[in-house]
Amino acid sequence: MTLWHGRLQGGMAEELAALSVSYHYDSTMAHDDIRGSHAHVDGLVAAGILSDDEGKALHAALSQVAEELSSGQFVPAPEDEDIHTAVERRVTQLAGDVGAKLHTGRSRNDQVATDLRLWTRRALGDVARKVLRLQETLFERGQSAGATYLPGYTHLQRAQPVLLAHHLGAHCWALARDVDRLLQSIDRLNVSPLGAGALAGSSIQLDPDAAAAALGFSGRFENSLDAVADRDFVAEALFDIALLGVHLSRMGEEVVLWTTDEFGFAVLDDAFATGSSMLPQKKNADIAELSRGKAGRFVGNLTGLLVTLKGLPLAYNRDLQEDKEPLFDSVEQVSLILDAMTGMYATMTFRDDAMQAAADGPAAAAIDVAEYLVIKGVPFRQAHSIVGGLVAEATTSDATFAELVAAHPQLGTDAAALLMPGVAVTNRTTPGGAGPAVVAEQLERLERQLVLEAEQIDAAPR
Repeated sequence: MTLWHGRLQGGMAEELAALSVSYHYDSTMAHDDIRGSHAHVDGLVAAGILSDDEGKALHAALSQVAEELSSGQFVPAPEDEDIHTAVERRVTQLAGDVGAKLHTGRSRNDQVATDLRLWTRRALGDVARKVLRLQETLFERGQSAGATYLPGYTHLQRAQPVLLAHHLGAHCWALARDVDRLLQSIDRLNVSPLGAGALAGSSIQLDPDAAAAALGFSGRFENSLDAVADRDFVAEALFDIALLGVHLSRMGEEVVLWTTDEFGFAVLDDAFATGSSMLPQKKNADIAELSRGKAGRFVGNLTGLLVTLKGLPLAYNRDLQEDKEPLFDSVEQVSLILDAMTGMYATMTFRDDAMQAAADGPAAAAIDVAEYLVIKGVPFRQAHSIVGGLVAEATTSDATFAELVAAHPQLGTDAAALLMPGVAVTNRTTPGGAGPAVVAEQLERLERQLVLEAEQIDAAPR
C-alpha cells in the first residue's frame, strides 16, 4: 500500500517502482529519520494531536525500530519504497493504530530534508576529524624531520631548497582551510526544515522552534518553500569534499613522484603499498594513485548535483532524490582516502640523503647570489642578468657555477660560499618562509591551529 493510495487506485507499475525505490541507499539515514520522528512526536503531543500515552507508545516503537536497525534484525518489506515508509510501517506494526498518526502534520518533503541535514551535519564533522588526524600526522613528521631539506619546485623544476617540515606544513595549512570550510558548512546547514510540511506548513499548531531545539539545530526555517526545496547544503558539502579531494590528489601526485627511483625521496612501508601481478620487482603507491583518481569522482558528484538543481522550480521536485547518492558516495570515499593517507604518511620513510643531494644542486642558490649583489647596491634586474649569465656559461664550459661565481669581479669567494651544501636553506628568514628559525615559529603556530581545530570540531553540533 502506498502513502497516496486514497488518491490513486491500485499499486505502482513495476517500472515505476523500480525507478522510485530508494531504500537501498537512503537507509543510510535510518537513525536520523528516527531521531526526527521522536522530535515530531513530541510536537504532536504538545499540539494536542496525540495524548501522552499515544506519544509514549510511538516513542517506544521508534526506539525498538532503532534497536532492530542497530542489531541488523530490521527487515524491509517489499512495499517499502524508502527508509521513511519502512520506519513508519514497522512503527505501526509495533504500536498499532496510533502508528497511523505518526505522519500527521509532516510531509516526506520536510521529513527527508530534516533527515538529510542531520546526516550531513554529522558526516561533515566526521570528515573534519579525519582531516585533522592527517594534519596531525603531517605535523608530527615535520617536527621529527629536523634540519632535513629538499628542493622546492616551480613548474616541476628545482627552484630553492626548503625544509621538509616547511613542505609538509604547506599541506597542513591547505587542509586547515578544508576543515574551516567543513565547519562553516555545518554552521550554515544547521537549520531545521521540520514543520514546513509539503511546502506551506500546516494548519495544525505545531512548534517548529521546539522541534529545531530538540534536534540540536540553531534555528528553524524562515520560509517553508525554501525549506523543502533547498539543497544548497548538499552542494556545499560536495564542494568542500571536492576541493579537499583536489588537495589530497596533489599530495598523492607528490608521493607518486617521490617514491620513484628517479626521485628516490621516500620509501613506502610495505603495508601501505602493493606489488604487481606480473612484475616481481614492483612496489606501487596505490593509495597515492587512488587519491588522484577519487578527486575526479568528487568533482563529478558535485557537478552532477549542480546540473540537477539548476532547472528546478519551487518547491519540492522528485529530482531531489538524486541528492543523496553523490553525497553518501563522496563522504564514504573521502573518508577511506583520508584514513589510508594518514597511515601512509605515518609509516613512510623519508630519504634525507636523496632529498638533500637534489637540493644542493649547483644552481639551487642562484637567487642568493643575485641578492648578494642587490645588498651591495646592484639593481635586481642587473643582478639577475649577471647570475643568469653565469648559470648559462656553466652549462657550456669546463668551469662550475661556483668557480665562475668565485672568479667574477663583482662576486668572489664570499658569494661562492653561499653555494655550499645546506647554506641556502638557512638564508630563508622572512616570516612564513622555509628557513629553520621561521619554520620553528610556523610549527608553533601550526600546533596551536591543530588544537583550535580539535576544539571547534568537538564543539560542532552532531
